[in-house]
Parts: sequence; structure tokens; C-alpha cells
Amino acid sequence: MLAVVFRSAVTKYKGLRLPSQTVARAMSSSGGATPPYTTLAISRPTESITHVELHRPEKRNAMNSAFWSEMVTCFNELSEDAQCRVVVVSGAGKLFTAGIDLMDMMNSVLQPEGDDTARISWGIKKKIKKLQETFSVIEKCPKPVVVAIHGACVGAGVDMITACDIRLCTQDAWFQVKEVDIGLAADVGTLQRLPKVIGSQSLVNELALTARKMYADEAKSSGLVSRVFADKEAMMAGALEIAGEIAGRSPVAVQGTKINLIYARNHSVADGLDYIATWNMSMLQTEDLMKSAQAALEKKSPKTKTYSKL
Repeated sequence: MLAVVFRSAVTKYKGLRLPSQTVARAMSSSGGATPPYTTLAISRPTESITHVELHRPEKRNAMNSAFWSEMVTCFNELSEDAQCRVVVVSGAGKLFTAGIDLMDMMNSVLQPEGDDTARISWGIKKKIKKLQETFSVIEKCPKPVVVAIHGACVGAGVDMITACDIRLCTQDAWFQVKEVDIGLAADVGTLQRLPKVIGSQSLVNELALTARKMYADEAKSSGLVSRVFADKEAMMAGALEIAGEIAGRSPVAVQGTKINLIYARNHSVADGLDYIATWNMSMLQTEDLMKSAQAALEKKSPKTKTYSKL
């Protein structure tokens, strides 16, 4: 599905050494959603970096029913795409996302189907689990995901970014766990991932229980984001630079690192050490190890070596 899009993008940039700012402008000026998607614009600014842009700018990138399924399809494909080594996620228009599209989604929540309470409840649970997969698929994707946030990131937007690996934002960005304001507890990832991202249970509780806004400086100091940029163009250039650093390294090492970081987050130190020992008993046999070691001995960057697709 994505192959044609990627071929055209790679042809556009192939052989060119464009400054990050130039490529960032191209990444941020998509003409529309990429068919067959209706809510996402997919491009490949370099051969190994895929850009996924939330693309409903006229609706402030609100997440409608199509979005929730399209994200799963997109990231499942990227997980299996050997050419892709890193994913950058951003939002089109004036802000990252206004969160869930209430007008589009509330009918399925307020008018659930079923003959009795038990059957209605089972149906609602199935819907919630399906929605959860929309962001869990980002975490399950072995390729690192860099998310670039500008303007508002509201409600389900926070659920989404906490499933990403590296978070960047602009100085004008703000974040809001909005769900209590619309009468529900966040149920697609924020309450489970945000405490592990920030590390302060008190701050998480405050944000989730009051729905107050967190601005860029506090997001940086709390650990929600790792870098703050002056504007969107600078941020996209920074995201591309980080993605390029990752993409230039062994995909065996990079993907193994992501998988083991997530495993370690959810398990004890002892379990994590045992898991990485089992992992590396096979992964250490890769040719990438010798290539990277050679680069180190030559006092060169591993990016000077060519690694096979994975």
C-alpha cells in the first residue's frame, strides 16, 4: 500500500544532500492525506525515514473513526517494512491534535448495541480494546518513533505521544489530559504510560484529575519531552536530525534496544537482564557488530557503514 508513495518520495530526494531545514519544510507542506488513507499523509524524506503526518488540519487533526483504524494499518505495515528504520510523527496545520473527534465518535459510545447490560458491556469493552490498539501499535513497532508536537496536544493526543519513543515540542506547545472534563477516565494509554514517562505520580495525578494544561517548559522539566524548539520548522529539522542519527546505525542494534527498553520498563531488573542475555545470544552474531567495531577502530561514525535491511 505504501510502496508507491515511498518510491516517489525517495526519487524526489535520492542523491540530494539537503539541509535538515529544507527537508523539514518539505515534510511540513504535504498537499493532503495519502490515499487510501483519509487522515494520514505518508512520505519518506530519506530512504530509511518515514514521516507520518496527522492530516485533518481543517478539523484540528481531531481523531475520527477512520483515524483509529488507519493508524493500526499504517504502523503494522511500517513494522514489516525493511526499508523503514525510523518513523517521525507530526501534525498538519496550526496544532498537533485536538484529541478525539467527539461528534464522530460519540454515537458509537452513547448508542452501544446489545440485548442486555452484559452484552452491551462486552461490546463496549471490545471497542475500547480496539481503540487501545491504535496507540499500542506504535509501541509494538520495532522501529523507533519520534513525535514532534506543536501547538495543542489534547486528550487522546497525550495517549498517543506517550506510546512514542522520543518526544519533541515547540515553545508554544501545551498538553492536556482532558478526559475528566468530558466525563470519563482516560482509557487508551495515558493513565498507564504517563506515570512511567514522567516519573512523578503526584504530577500525573494532578494533570489527570484537574485537566489543567501543561506548557512546554514544564513538559521539558518533567521529562514528558526531551527537547523544546522555537518553532515548528526548527522542530521538524531537529526531528529529522535525530531520526537520521538513529537510521544510520545498525537496525539490529536499534530495534533490539527499543524492544529491550520497553521490556525492562515493564519488568524487574533481574527479568530484564535475563531477557537481554537471551536476546543477545543470537543478536551478537550479526555482521553489524563487526562493521560497527571497525568504524570505532577507524574513529569514524557508524553511519559511514552500510547495514543490511532488517
